[in-house]
Amino acid sequence: MDPEILRSSFAVVERRAEFAVKYFYSHLFRHNPDVRELFPLDHPQDMERQRDRLFAALTYVLERLEDPALPGYLRELGRDHRKYLAEPEHYAAVGASLIAAFAVVAGSAWNAEAEKAWGEAYGAIANVMLQGAWEAQHAGEPPWWDAEVVSRTRHGDDLVVLTLRPHRRIRYLPGQYVSVNVPYLPGVWRPYSIGNAPRADLTLDLHVSRVEDGVLSTALVRRTREGDVLRLGAPGGGLILRTPVERPLTFIAAGTGWAPVKALLQQLDATHEARLFLVARDTSYLYDRSAVERLQARLPRLGVTFITPAPGRPRTQATERLLTALGNRAGWARHDVYLTGPPQLVEEVGEALPALGTPYDRLFRDLLPPGPEARGRPLGAAEWLLDRPRPNWHNPSARAPGA
Repeated sequence: MDPEILRSSFAVVERRAEFAVKYFYSHLFRHNPDVRELFPLDHPQDMERQRDRLFAALTYVLERLEDPALPGYLRELGRDHRKYLAEPEHYAAVGASLIAAFAVVAGSAWNAEAEKAWGEAYGAIANVMLQGAWEAQHAGEPPWWDAEVVSRTRHGDDLVVLTLRPHRRIRYLPGQYVSVNVPYLPGVWRPYSIGNAPRADLTLDLHVSRVEDGVLSTALVRRTREGDVLRLGAPGGGLILRTPVERPLTFIAAGTGWAPVKALLQQLDATHEARLFLVARDTSYLYDRSAVERLQARLPRLGVTFITPAPGRPRTQATERLLTALGNRAGWARHDVYLTGPPQLVEEVGEALPALGTPYDRLFRDLLPPGPEARGRPLGAAEWLLDRPRPNWHNPSARAPGA
């Protein structure tokens, strides 16, 4: 396959993205009516959100065609998408409809070379994903894990910490996330970071912030009770400690971005030097201060800075205050930095840190494809096309992503 042909033809298609997605779904459902139930497109905004997700996913893959890490990412993607019960014929159907849509939308920019390049590229992507799914199946990994809610702690009206006990052990690393589904919302999955390092009793915590019009987040915050059983997808994400820990550590977490950082801090011992910047849109959203205090008692070399707007000031002042606080700290060239939070904050702070002295290769965050979930899209089974979800963060300066 020729990467330049792929990228140039995709640039033409992208300019007519809305029509391309409509044609894609029409073609897919006409020729494969049995897959219709896998694509929840009932909400008026669903098509727009599916368009954004599809093209974000394709852009992510096209930008990394020469990246040696791409096959590993795609294998993990295939492993994760077993939760949609995707079969090889589904991959083939999606590929045929995608190429049919591109051929129509690209017009004169589409030729035999473009069709050949896209056929080869999609075939290679699907094969690697299917390999990942096959490896997981033969390792005895289930498509999803059933997990009972054993406790729930409310923090205000829109935030809850759920403690779950999976029926089978889930093996994960601190800092990773799982996708979540409730059985009465089939096909709707949403990623949430695990808020603890692995425990002997196998339980795990999910920090969930409700989003207005968010189907799944509302269900988890408002309807979920002790004894309910949720479904959890395969753990994923690369926001894990680089080991051995040889350098001082800085953690920057906004809202429920605190969840993976809490898990990472639980790995440290009293010898580690670390500093934590915890950001919230107001003091009431610093919902887990007792846990921070316990960590400080156990980690004497942990320094903590809480960041909130001044009373009566806009929520965006939290980000401004954070940047000021970071600028007043020294030693950035020595630190590994772990950054979690809403995409806008992560992007803004991530751009500022190298200017403070943080080497690019010591700044860690989940580099996953951006998707319309940042605007509140419920994730549906169309994810198994190419994309993988980002962790769900609670935005301290705006409404958080969620479903």
